[in-house]
Amino acid sequence: MPATPAWPPQSTPRLFVAPPLAAGLRVIEGPQAHYLAQVMRLKSGDPVKLFDGASGEWLALVRDAGRKAVTVELTEQLRATETVPDLWLCAAPLKKGRIDWVAEKACELGVARLVPVITARTIIDRLNGERLYAHMVEAAEQCGRTAVPELAEPVKLAVLLRDWPAERTLFFADETGGVPAAQAMAARPGPAAILIGPEGGFTPEERDAIRSVPQAAAVGLGPRILRADTAAAAAVALWMASSGDWLS
Repeated sequence: MPATPAWPPQSTPRLFVAPPLAAGLRVIEGPQAHYLAQVMRLKSGDPVKLFDGASGEWLALVRDAGRKAVTVELTEQLRATETVPDLWLCAAPLKKGRIDWVAEKACELGVARLVPVITARTIIDRLNGERLYAHMVEAAEQCGRTAVPELAEPVKLAVLLRDWPAERTLFFADETGGVPAAQAMAARPGPAAILIGPEGGFTPEERDAIRSVPQAAAVGLGPRILRADTAAAAAVALWMASSGDWLS
């Protein structure tokens, strides 16, 4: 007998929508409606996967595809919301394009929260949070996540350190040297954050201030000098491999 085709197909469009999701009809408007109706050219009966970061992933069937709105019917929950590892990425904003890449990879790798940190050598005056969050949403749509990382408001390094939570380890990539990251992260499980500086690195005064935080642990990322965006992805990957959900 011929094999039964997978349902829904792997090629089914997948979108993040505002919560809450539940069985029944849902109207999708704006750019997402344009994408479904005009770009993907979906018609009545075609499947769509929807997720909202809180209610898991749902299968929906198109009931009406108009130019400005698409009506779908949510028929079943495909997956529950994922368990997100308790890791923050605290990173100094980089030039346009590079900070977008950091946001995308943070989402793909499973980070729970992205915190833009303003340091002495940060060269970005303004950060487009809406654009940055949109990059994380797109990454979540494409890589199958059912949750989108929280995007915090930009914060000055001094304020971040002053208010640092007592229960969370702060691993910071120190270009002057530190314990190998994988070793340090394996030795300190639990809620954590990774702090990555700007292109020019932390100033000596900033490194002293970070080291003065009881929860801080200076880590090294190997023998080569990494660009800030590469360092962010590498450090998150190391944490996921030693303490995160890559262990399951």
